Amino acid sequence: MKRSNKRTPLVLVADDYEDTRRIYADYLEFAGFRVVAVDDGARAIAMAQELGPDVVVMDLAMPGVDGWAATQQLKKDPRTKDIYVMAVTGFVEDEHRLRAWRAGCDAFLSKPILPAELVRRIVGRLTTRPA
Repeated sequence: MKRSNKRTPLVLVADDYEDTRRIYADYLEFAGFRVVAVDDGARAIAMAQELGPDVVVMDLAMPGVDGWAATQQLKKDPRTKDIYVMAVTGFVEDEHRLRAWRAGCDAFLSKPILPAELVRRIVGRLTTRPA
């Protein structure tokens, strides 16, 4: 898989709620990112493999392939293992945070999270990532 060579970072948003996807996608695009939004973990895996996003914003509680399973698959795949996965979830208990880390999530953010904070976290990641 070829990582994006464009200057504008690509963010993949995976969330089963249309309103959440739309709000995050609109705000991220307004902030200058390219965005692809999907509604389940299986599509997140497929799009990550195809597009090689810089960051995946992953809801954990999705029907079918949930965010935990999708993250595990992304981290096991040599083509996608280095993609930064940010869990953005309504789960707030320590057991869920630990499960997310074990699945391979690189960050854990609890909903509700304001879109401006999400952008701040993504920009922070992109400015500190290894070359």
